[in-house]
Amino acid sequence: MNIDTHNPYKVSTGIVNPDKKISVIFSIKDGVGNLSTVLNIARDFNLNMGRIESRPSSKKGWDFDFFVDFINPVDGAVELLSKKLVETKLGQINLIAGSTGICWFPRKMRDLDLYTLKQLEYSDELATNHPGFTDPVYKERRRIIVQIAKSYKTGHPIPTVEYSDSEKQTWKTVYTKLRQLYATHACQAVNKYLPLFETNCGYNPEEPAQLQQVSEYLHDLTGWRLRPVMGLLTSREFLNAFAFRVFHATQYVRHPSEPMYTPEPDMCHDLIGHVPLFADPEFAEFSQEIGLASLGVSDKNINRLATLYWFTVEFGICKEANQLRAYGAGLLSSFGELEYCLGGGTEKPEYIPFDPHVASETEYPITKYQPKYFVTDSFETAKEQVRAFARTLDRPFTVRYNPLNENIDILDKKESLLVLSHSIQSDLKTLTEAIDKILH
Repeated sequence: MNIDTHNPYKVSTGIVNPDKKISVIFSIKDGVGNLSTVLNIARDFNLNMGRIESRPSSKKGWDFDFFVDFINPVDGAVELLSKKLVETKLGQINLIAGSTGICWFPRKMRDLDLYTLKQLEYSDELATNHPGFTDPVYKERRRIIVQIAKSYKTGHPIPTVEYSDSEKQTWKTVYTKLRQLYATHACQAVNKYLPLFETNCGYNPEEPAQLQQVSEYLHDLTGWRLRPVMGLLTSREFLNAFAFRVFHATQYVRHPSEPMYTPEPDMCHDLIGHVPLFADPEFAEFSQEIGLASLGVSDKNINRLATLYWFTVEFGICKEANQLRAYGAGLLSSFGELEYCLGGGTEKPEYIPFDPHVASETEYPITKYQPKYFVTDSFETAKEQVRAFARTLDRPFTVRYNPLNENIDILDKKESLLVLSHSIQSDLKTLTEAIDKILH
């Protein structure tokens, strides 16, 4: 890189990496010209933006966060931009993160607040194929409920929703119908943990359980928690939350005209299909491995991980006592496909041994029953397979979830490795002491 010696901030002709992308976040206060000032400085360094997104800031003292991708930057240009913003003392502008060759990802759980207002495919208008598309009463009800997710912040209690008689009846229809099949079609973990949710946090056929109560109980079991969501997130945002053991759950109920069908996730899908399995320690760790693998990887690999998620967490089948059983939420929340997936229909699906390298490259339909399912021997085995798969992704560092502060540690320096080593040594001492006491 060549620097103009008369202006140490001006980048002249330099070496451009055609495959490099630098993703950064900067925060500003609301004010005339603040954003344009930052962008003009970026242009002075020949920084080209491939994406810019704004969201209300979750940090005290700032009004907006801007996510920016700089495409093919001259080496060192972003570092000079950061230095310039500091030394000019603009006050309202703060460059808070920069990553070379990777995409920005949340490091702290409260970073998930940044995803709240960036929703995929959410608006006041439902899709034309939605049963509630022409129902103004239903759409208004949805609008009211999603306001809870819109205003939610990490650490706050999730507000209660008072469900209508129509919503309770829809929930009852779905809950009762699915519950009848679980004994013969769902995996052992579902049949073990669903009764515990019925005993401890309000699961019952008469009305939907409340997210806060369910989240507290789930967190006590495996450290997972629920977070209300307005609608569909991007695959990256949804999977990133898994790294923190956070599941984005809806609070609205599907349209009453078609209780056994929904073109999108609703709370029947989320609370009945997904949540009970997060109480199983092995499944909880397996799911988190997919989330950890998603942090900072390329868009191509996010698509591969999203496909892997589809064939496991959504439509996975496992083998128990030489019999096939469903564990994917898309199956556990669909009466028809739950019967079909285990061979109960005239058409028989194909069963494939689970291999993340194969599953992540396999195409799938989204509007009809799956023609093929991947079968795993156990969640523990699947977790190790996903962990090995993650090591093949294009990420120049390793990440670790720190359960003490619920943050993500990046293991790319000697200091971070020493901290991890000390933690492992402490755990080994505890294990040794426990074994000694049991044996003696």
